[in-house]
Amino acid sequence: QVQLVESGGDLVQPGGSLRLSCAASGSIFSILAMGWYRQAPGNQRELVARVTSSGITNYADSVKGRFTISRDNAKNTVYLQMNSLKPEDTAVYLCNVVIRTARGTVDTSWGQGTQVTVSS
Repeated sequence: QVQLVESGGDLVQPGGSLRLSCAASGSIFSILAMGWYRQAPGNQRELVARVTSSGITNYADSVKGRFTISRDNAKNTVYLQMNSLKPEDTAVYLCNVVIRTARGTVDTSWGQGTQVTVSS
């Protein structure tokens, strides 16, 4: 099993910044990808940003140029730096990790989510 600990969500004014972090621990042979999704009330869960084990990143069009995803492989931690936040960024942000287990299978784990609210 994989445990994900998320932190960093908060209430911030429009134009402000936040940094989310997600640390993975447990039965991890290797991490294939780490990322952040978000879900606002009444909306489907959507990909925000993702980074693979080789460092390839992809972002939702709505956050390109404002958000930056990074990872610390030694700590099995992924970060999401969010700048120039907008009210429409308000959502629960969920960490997602895709791992390869010691048995060779691929598993996906989700964090419990951290609330980001952008409001004046």
